[in-house]
Amino acid sequence: MDKIVQSLAKALLLDGPLAWALFEVDLEEQIGDYLESKQEDGDHYLFAITEHMGDVAMILIDHADYVHVNENARTQLQQLWPDTYTENMRLLIPQIATQLAEGYLFHAGVKVAE
Repeated sequence: MDKIVQSLAKALLLDGPLAWALFEVDLEEQIGDYLESKQEDGDHYLFAITEHMGDVAMILIDHADYVHVNENARTQLQQLWPDTYTENMRLLIPQIATQLAEGYLFHAGVKVAE
């Protein structure tokens, strides 16, 4: 699991590269389910992250249901959390790694307080 944590930290905290092929294999086919989950739960946005053999991919579905992929998704999340992105990722990366190590994709819907 340490390797997963390292891969996630490199991609999410150090702006390392994200893998388009991994997006296509792991995340692309899940977009419909993620959109449905986001809408059913009333989330403002949803992001999903996967890792395989050191490669990381992610998506972010924004409030208008537009799907951002990889670097664009990371940039969007950084803009949504301008003051807390790094802190949030440091807290989330161990949880993401645990879920990925157990064979699940990680996703989280986020509500925005009015």
